[in-house]
Amino acid sequence: MELSDANLQTLTEYLKKTLDPDPAIRRPAEKFLESVEGNQNYPLLLLTLLEKSQDNVIKVCASVTFKNYIKRNWRIVEDEPNKICEADRVAIKANIVHLMLSSPEQIQKQLSDAISIVGREDFPQKWPDLLTEMVNRFQSGDFHVINGVLRTAHSLFKRYRHEFKSNELWTEIKLVLDAFALPLTNLFKATIELCSTHANDASALRILFSSLILISKLFYSLNFQDLPEFFEDNMETWMNNFHTLLTLDNKLLQTDDEEEAGLLELLKSQICDNAALYAQKYDEEFQRYLPRFVTAIWNLLVTTGQEVKYDLLVSNAIQFLASVCERPHYKNLFEDQNTLTSICEKVIVPNMEFRAADEEAFEDNSEEYIRRDLEGSDIDTRRRAACDLVRGLCKFFEGPVTGIFSGYVNSMLQEYAKNPSVNWKHKDAAIYLVTSLASKAQTQKHGITQANELVNLTEFFVNHILPDLKSNNVNEFPVLKADGIKYIMIFRNQVPKEHLLVSIPLLISHLGAESIVVHTYAAHALERLFTMRGPNNATLFTAAEIAPFVGILLTNLFKALTLPGSSENEYIMKAIMRSFSLLQEAIIPYIPTLITQLTQKLLAVSKNPSKPHFNHYMFEAICLSIRITCKANPAAVVNFEEALFLVFTEILQNDVQEFIPYVFQVMSLLLETHKNDIPSSYMALFPHLLQPVLWERAGNIPALVRLLQAFLERGSSTIATAAADKIPGLLGVFQKLIASKANDHQGFYLLNSIIEHMPPESVDQYRKQIFILLFQRLQNSKTTKFIKSFLVFINLYCIKYGALALQEIFDGIQPKMFGMVLEKIIIPEIQKVSGNVEKKICAVGITKLLTECPAMMDTEYTKLWTPLLQSLIGLFELPEDDSIPDEEHFIDIEDTPGYQTAFSQLAFAGKKEYDPVGQTVNNPRVHLAQALHRLSTACPGRVPSMVSTSLNAEALQYLQGYLQAASVTLL
Repeated sequence: MELSDANLQTLTEYLKKTLDPDPAIRRPAEKFLESVEGNQNYPLLLLTLLEKSQDNVIKVCASVTFKNYIKRNWRIVEDEPNKICEADRVAIKANIVHLMLSSPEQIQKQLSDAISIVGREDFPQKWPDLLTEMVNRFQSGDFHVINGVLRTAHSLFKRYRHEFKSNELWTEIKLVLDAFALPLTNLFKATIELCSTHANDASALRILFSSLILISKLFYSLNFQDLPEFFEDNMETWMNNFHTLLTLDNKLLQTDDEEEAGLLELLKSQICDNAALYAQKYDEEFQRYLPRFVTAIWNLLVTTGQEVKYDLLVSNAIQFLASVCERPHYKNLFEDQNTLTSICEKVIVPNMEFRAADEEAFEDNSEEYIRRDLEGSDIDTRRRAACDLVRGLCKFFEGPVTGIFSGYVNSMLQEYAKNPSVNWKHKDAAIYLVTSLASKAQTQKHGITQANELVNLTEFFVNHILPDLKSNNVNEFPVLKADGIKYIMIFRNQVPKEHLLVSIPLLISHLGAESIVVHTYAAHALERLFTMRGPNNATLFTAAEIAPFVGILLTNLFKALTLPGSSENEYIMKAIMRSFSLLQEAIIPYIPTLITQLTQKLLAVSKNPSKPHFNHYMFEAICLSIRITCKANPAAVVNFEEALFLVFTEILQNDVQEFIPYVFQVMSLLLETHKNDIPSSYMALFPHLLQPVLWERAGNIPALVRLLQAFLERGSSTIATAAADKIPGLLGVFQKLIASKANDHQGFYLLNSIIEHMPPESVDQYRKQIFILLFQRLQNSKTTKFIKSFLVFINLYCIKYGALALQEIFDGIQPKMFGMVLEKIIIPEIQKVSGNVEKKICAVGITKLLTECPAMMDTEYTKLWTPLLQSLIGLFELPEDDSIPDEEHFIDIEDTPGYQTAFSQLAFAGKKEYDPVGQTVNNPRVHLAQALHRLSTACPGRVPSMVSTSLNAEALQYLQGYLQAASVTLL
C-alpha cells in the first residue's frame, strides 16, 4: 500500500464504517481492514491519519485501530511469519514517541499503550534510544508532554512489579535506573516546588498533581524488585516530600463527587502503597521514617469520611497499618491496650459497616459485588483491608484483640435482637467481624485452613447463622442470608459434617431466592460442599446422602437459571456440573429433561457467547450427562446425538469460534462411545475437519486432533474404503503440525493413530515421505519434546510393522541411516521418554529391535546391540532424564498474542489413557527376558557372550533378575 492520498481517503471511509451501529455495514469494513493489515505501510497510513486528519473522530478511531494492530501483530512468534515488515517497524519506532507527545490526551493514551507493547518486546535491545528520547522531553517544561512521557514510562515499567527475578531483568532495571532515576527525582522536586508557586491556581494544580501521581507510581515500580542504591541515597528527598503530600490538604483539589476519587485521594493512596512497600521490604532502611508515616496515616484514617471516593485511600492506608503491625520489630508501636482499643474502635469497626453504597451494589450491581466478595478481587475495599488488619494484629495480640472484639460482637447482636428489621446491619457487621477474627489462613479451594482457637465457630453457627437460613421466607433480609451462606462456605472445614448436612436442604431452597447474590451464593456453597473430601480422599458427602434431595436440587438449580440476572450465572452452572459429578447414576432418570434444557441454553448462548466460565461448565455438564448415561446404557448415545447435533451444526456453520473446540471434544466423546463402525452422520463431517482454515486457530488444534483420532480408532476401515482420497489431507494436517514447535506433539498423536489403526496398505505409498518429513524437522530444529515424541512413534511403528520393516525404511531413505538413528537418537535419548504407556511402547519396540531384526546380529549394526540393550535396561531402572536445554524452556507455552480463543480442555470429556500394546505385554522386563531367550535359542552361544563381554556389571545384574522372573535362561 502506497502512502498516497487515495489510500488515506479509502482508509478514512472504512474506519468511518467500522463505527456504524448497523452490523451489515460495520462487519464488512472490519473484514476489509483485517484483510489489508498485512500490507506494507498499513500502520504508517494509520499514523499519518491520526496526525493529519481534520476529523477528530477519525483521529481517535485510527489511534485505537493502530494500538490493536500493534497488540495483535508486533510480537514475532517462532514458526510463524513476521506480520509487520522491518521497514514499518523501524519507521514506527522512529516516529511514535514524538507523535504521542504532540497528540491530544485521548490519542496520547492509545499511543502510549502502543509504545509500551512495542517496548515490552523491543526495549532495550532493539530500541536503545527510547529512554534517552523520553528523558530529554522532561526538559521541555510542558506538562502535557511530561505527563505523556510519565504515562508511557509507567505502562512500560509496571511489569517490574510482577516479573520473576532474572539477570536480564536486573540488567534492564539497572539501565533504566541509570538513565531515569535522577531526572525523575529532579522532576519530582521541581513539580512539588511548582505546586507551592501555583497553590491558588486550580487548573495548574490539576496538571501538576496528575504528574505527581504518575511519579509516585513509577517510584513504586522502580523500587519493587530491590532497593536501588540511588533511591537509598535519596530517601530523605523522597520520604520527606511523600510525608508532606500525605498531610497536605488543598481546598482547590477537593471534589464534590462522592463516588469518584479525586487527584488528592489518588496521590495519597499511592503514597500509602509506597510506604507499605518500604515498610515490608526495606524495613531496616525505612525505620527512622516509619513512626512519622504511622502517625500521618493514622490521622488520615481518623479524619477521612465514609464516602465511596475515599475507599481506595482508606483501604491502602489500612493495608499500610496491616503490613506494619505484623512485622516483629514494629510491634512495640501497637502493644499498648489503649492503642489496640483505639485502632479497633476508630479504624476497624467503622470500616466494616455495610454502607448505603454497599447495599446499592448488592441490589443493583450484584455481579461486581459477588466478584469482590467471593473471588477476593475486593483488594481495595474497606472491609477487606479492615479484615487484613484484624489478621495482622492477631499475629502478636490475638488474646487482647479477640477480647476487645467479642465485646463489640455481643453488643452488635444485642442491637440487632432489639429490632431486626431496622438493625440488621449490626448483625451483618458482627458476622463479618467474627469471620475476620476466626480466619487465620484461607484458600479458594479449601476455605479456612487455620482458625482462631478463641472463637467457637460451631456455637456461632448454631445460634446465629442457622436460624436465619431456617426462616421460611427466603427473600427477607437478603444480606444476612448471603452472610450466613458465605459463613458455611468459609468455615466448611470447621463446622461438623452433621451441621453441614442439615444446611444442604436449606441451601437448595435458597436457590429460589430473588436476590441474585443469595441464589448465587447458595449455588456456590453447594458446589464447594460437594467437592469436599473426607477420609480416603472420597467426597465427604456420598451420593446416597444427597439422594433424598436429588429432584428438588436439580429442579431448583435449573430454575435458578431462569431468574432475572442469572441466565448465564457461572456459579449455578458449576453447581449443576458438580451435582452431576457427585450424584452419578442417580441423575439418569432426569437426563431426558435436563439435556433438553442444557441444549436450549447452549443454543441461546451460542448466539453471543460472553461468559467463558459459564460456557465451559455447561459443556462439562453435557459431557457428564453423556458419560453417566452411556456407561449404564451405551445405546443411549443416539439420543444425545439427536439432541445435540442440530445445535452443533449451527455452531459450526456460524463459526462460533469460542465454542468450536468444545463441540469437537463432545463429538469425540460421543464417537468414542460407539462400539462398532462410524455412523454416516460423522463421516459426512470428516472432509470438513481437514480444511486448513480450521487448523489456523491454535485453540482448535488439540480438540481437532482428538476428534480425528476418534475417527481413526472407530472407522479406519471406512476411511480407507470410502474416503481414501482424504488420506493425503490427513497427512497434510500432520505435516503442518509437525513443522510447529508448539504443536508437533499433536502431529505425533495423529500420526500414531494413523499408523496404529489404518490398514497398512492404505498408507504404504506415504510411509517413506512421512519419515523424510520427520528427519527434515530433526535436522532443522531438534527439541527435547520432538525427540520424545519421535522415539515413541518409531517404537510404535516397530511394534506395528516389525523391526525389519523399520530398519528397511530407514536404510531405504539413506544407506546406514538405521545405525545413525540408533547411535545418535535412540541410545542416547531414550532416557528422556516419560509416561508409563510411552515407556512401555519404547520398551517393547526396542525389545523387537534387539531380538527380531536380523541386521542387528549379522552386520556392522551388531556393535550397537549391547549399547541398545544397556539403554533399555536404563529406561527400566534409571530415573527419567527430565533435563531441558536452557534455550528450550519456553517452547511449549502456547502464547498467542492478542485475542485468540485458547484451547480449554473439558475435564469430563477426558480421553481414557489408551495402551496400544495392551494385554499382549503385561511386564516389559519379563517380555525382554523371554524375547532374549527365544533369540538365544535361534543362535546359541552368541547372546550370552555379547551380554557378558560388553554390558556393565549393574545392568547385567538387573538382566539376571529379569531372566529369573521369567524363569528362562540364555543359551
